[in-house]
Amino acid sequence: MNLQPYQDTTGLLKAVPLPDLVLLRQRFPRQRVQDVESTVVEVLEQASLAEKIRPGARIAIATGSRGIANIAEIIRTLVVTLRRYGADPFVIPAMGSHGGATAEGQRAVLASLDITEASVGAPIISSLEVDVLGKLPAGLPVYIDRVAHQADGIILVNRIKPHTDFNAPIESGLSKMLAIGLSKHAGALAVHSWGLEGLKHYVPEVAKYVVSHASILLGLAIVENAFDEVAEIAAVQPAGIGAEHERLLTQRAKDMMPRLPWDVLDVLVIDKMGKNISGAGMDTNIIGRLRSGEQKPTAARISNISVHDLTDESHGNAIGLGTADFVTAHLMSKVDFHSFYINVLTAGVIAVDAGKVPMVFSTDREAIAAALHTSGCPDPTKIRLARIESTLRLEYMLASSACLASLRPESKVEILGAAQAFPLDTSDTLIPFADLRMRQA
Repeated sequence: MNLQPYQDTTGLLKAVPLPDLVLLRQRFPRQRVQDVESTVVEVLEQASLAEKIRPGARIAIATGSRGIANIAEIIRTLVVTLRRYGADPFVIPAMGSHGGATAEGQRAVLASLDITEASVGAPIISSLEVDVLGKLPAGLPVYIDRVAHQADGIILVNRIKPHTDFNAPIESGLSKMLAIGLSKHAGALAVHSWGLEGLKHYVPEVAKYVVSHASILLGLAIVENAFDEVAEIAAVQPAGIGAEHERLLTQRAKDMMPRLPWDVLDVLVIDKMGKNISGAGMDTNIIGRLRSGEQKPTAARISNISVHDLTDESHGNAIGLGTADFVTAHLMSKVDFHSFYINVLTAGVIAVDAGKVPMVFSTDREAIAAALHTSGCPDPTKIRLARIESTLRLEYMLASSACLASLRPESKVEILGAAQAFPLDTSDTLIPFADLRMRQA
């Protein structure tokens, strides 16, 4: 697709001054698992998983497309432990329509997360074939991956976290993996066709239906801290999926969710977006902008957002692009519109806005200047602009001087040095955060 970036022939954007920025460091509580491997083994033993395994049982390990901390190590440890219990484990992608809604694409997504047959020590069987388990009383059909359904047991491995599109007691986690991920493209289409109601109310009901009609042995739930590290690993028994145990884990994940230290910003510059960062490309728990009109309690209200790159791990899927106001030609050159659109079409009404294309600019500077020019703040000395690496990385930030006066009182923010010129190189490209931190050190 040939999208022509804006040409600044009149010098409108060149004349926009960019504010000096201060490097900040935000402090969060840092509960974390020190030894992931031994914790997984301990959790499985405490859950008495061995008692559910008969010798030679084929066990499907369902894992998704998110960039979960230590995910390959967790899967590998689970494989080793299951073999020690006498099982014959294999891995299946449980990611709905991701990977372009193809078996090969989903295998490639797992490989990008370092989940390969070599790295985890087990076969990976990728297929979009499904079985129909039945229907909910409301008429919503319930599907399950056919290969997993034919196995002797299924173990789910997923992160518990706040969803990017709604607020509910159970949002993104084991229930969602059962209702949308393990049901492949067919199930993802079915649930999302019910819109927000399907997500908020029916995802836990679908999950409980699957538990009662398939051989779900356990859910291995991962909760991460504000630094994208494993804070807790919990074994959720089948009866706890879509129920109280998962609800409690969801609340713990919400409590550890990082946030920007401002309630209001004029401009937010985000270096990178992507599917491995958030299912919505950029986490709306951080930036707001829900199609439903709800506001996440952790989100800031931001007038303009510019986004400058798409992660390689996204494989061109730029869902969430429509959440930005301004992007670069460099980002757009990495978009695979088939993967992007199949994700949007599958997600349905909640993702239509996320599938729109914002204004495109040739350089990082032009995109930022456009965001500043249209922010509604005519005084450049009063612009509240912040820059972050991604919505997953909120420890180090850059901010204009005007932002310092509007920090939330309860935030724990350290100012690292004096204000410096906006960090661009000679080609008007953003200087990476890693380089800036090295200079500060």
